[in-house]
Amino acid sequence: MAESWEDIDKQTKKSGGGLNPAAASFSFNPAVASWSPGGAAPAPAAAAAPAPSPMQSAQAMAADKVGAVAEGMREVSISSAPAAAATAAGTASGGGGAEESKDQSEGVGDGGDAEEMDENDPLWKATLQVANGDRAKALKMLEDPDALMANPEVNKIIAEGAASGDAALEVVEGQYPEQAGGGVAAGGEGEGKAARGERRKGGDNYGGKKEEKEEVVEKEATDEDPREHLNLVFIGHVDAGKSTLSGNILYLTDFVDKRTIERYEREAKQRNRESWFLAFIMDTNEEERAKGKTVEVGRAHFDTECKRYTILDAPGHNAYVPNMIQGAVQADVGILVISARKGEFETGFDRGGQTREHALLAKTLGVRYLVVVINKMDDPTVKWAKERFDECVTKIRPFLRQQCGYAVKKEVKFIPISGLSGANVKEQVANDLCPWWGPMIKAGDNNTSEGTLLELLDKLHMDDRHADRPLRVPVLDRYNDRGTMVLGKVEQGTLTEGTQISLMPTGQVSKVDSIFIKDERVKSAKPGENVTVKVVCSDSDVMRGFVLCSTVQPCHAATLFVAQIALVELTEQRPIFTAGYDAMCHCHTCEEECTVVEILSVVDRKTGAKKRQRFAKEGAMVTAKFKVDRSMCMESFEEMPHLGRFTLRTEGKTIAIGKILAVQKPVSK
Repeated sequence: MAESWEDIDKQTKKSGGGLNPAAASFSFNPAVASWSPGGAAPAPAAAAAPAPSPMQSAQAMAADKVGAVAEGMREVSISSAPAAAATAAGTASGGGGAEESKDQSEGVGDGGDAEEMDENDPLWKATLQVANGDRAKALKMLEDPDALMANPEVNKIIAEGAASGDAALEVVEGQYPEQAGGGVAAGGEGEGKAARGERRKGGDNYGGKKEEKEEVVEKEATDEDPREHLNLVFIGHVDAGKSTLSGNILYLTDFVDKRTIERYEREAKQRNRESWFLAFIMDTNEEERAKGKTVEVGRAHFDTECKRYTILDAPGHNAYVPNMIQGAVQADVGILVISARKGEFETGFDRGGQTREHALLAKTLGVRYLVVVINKMDDPTVKWAKERFDECVTKIRPFLRQQCGYAVKKEVKFIPISGLSGANVKEQVANDLCPWWGPMIKAGDNNTSEGTLLELLDKLHMDDRHADRPLRVPVLDRYNDRGTMVLGKVEQGTLTEGTQISLMPTGQVSKVDSIFIKDERVKSAKPGENVTVKVVCSDSDVMRGFVLCSTVQPCHAATLFVAQIALVELTEQRPIFTAGYDAMCHCHTCEEECTVVEILSVVDRKTGAKKRQRFAKEGAMVTAKFKVDRSMCMESFEEMPHLGRFTLRTEGKTIAIGKILAVQKPVSK
């Protein structure tokens, strides 16, 4: 037999439960005797949601008052308040919600008898004390919460209880009832903290829906990976294939899945640039993909069994040379990508081409090894011809030795590759395509006995890293993420969590809070590691060009220094180098306006003797005194090469490379 709504309602009341009349999505009228399908009888108007009971209103105001009084002394939450508020809610609703209230406070009956108040409730205790123990008078006072909270005696009693740490004022978090419906707020500790946060902000919705506060759980620091780390910067003329080669390395080493590659292939085909799909791995923004030119330095990571690598894909266009410098300054190994295609090699290597400038900058910025990859050997104009490979190598070898200063036999390697097909990248090119490469590597020609690029890189070793010397970490960038985060590369010394450091050139002392390598927290970082460091200071206290140093032996910070420079290419508008000549000085990660104070000597190119003169021309070797506008972190080249090299650029050209001979310390007044 079907039950009527009246029967169901009686059973619900009997069980102590009930529908919530305040619910917005459903209204229930217990006065309805029957229900007629099809709408034969008009439904009576829904019962209006009852207003919050006096106890609820007074309790909410008390919570705000207690939170305001105890602010700054300790965290206060009102625990026994749920019992009293739930009791009052039960009284107002005639039993609806009594079951929920019963779960939260012991001894509260289904009927919601007003006499059964929680005797430990702080508001009830304060009201009862003001009423001199008269319960009827105290209940009457609760009906006017505004007048109650305006009573100075009530405020005084509540404030004294908060200040003295009264146990009655301490509350179990997560048990404060929802003000609107009289229900119990679920969520436990997280929501309790969110509610307290709302009260502190002066919000009025702490009794409503609470916003969960995100809790950050920091991972424990671990030991760093023992494998050696190398930064690889891919440099060369625009369209030489740097991004394509970088992307293919990531694909061949399984750091990019095939599904992603297929998506890039479809996108490249839609742009009518089918051969660019591998470059899309590194060129991520819309401008780079639309133009087919790298603008910013792309960064990616891959590993082999014996080493860890970071790829720095530098832009090749001359308009973005400053961006290229920011990539090369972090690098240990330079991959100079040269296109073997007819006409492209000549364009890049001719005067004004980026092949020359990038190779020159790489040496100046401290790139120890240079691997010259002759790319696009599979092009129809080349077809893996040995003659074309030899032509490129023969032309570039003397330039690297004479103008860049590389010891070609020790520091430069040459290898033919195809960045698009992957030949000689991970797997050696087939003998039928390139029969001359196998015998060449067996003979050790071109300074390498490894047949592929990855094999060659695995055999390189950086022997000039000094973990026991004073700490030096040039700052590349900084940002704020729950603290000041600093990006840089450990050039010297060991960076350890918890140690004090000096922020040069200001000399401010700070502390290393935590260290991250590839988003993994580590206890320490050795030279060569790219790190993100959380330091204890404001983000305005550190900026790019600063150096994190040892507090015992910080680096020099000065505005005057003596240096030896080689004038590579002066501009047409200013072909004479003399006192007053100004340019932009790039030293490690720092960029500062620089002016020639005095020319001390010029080396005679015929005799090699130094002579004193007031000016110099292109190609000369000059010793001069320089001044920068602001204090700059630097060391002499003998003390620390990485902080002792610099480049001078003006009007979009690199005009000189140099090394610092002496730092002139400021005179103390």
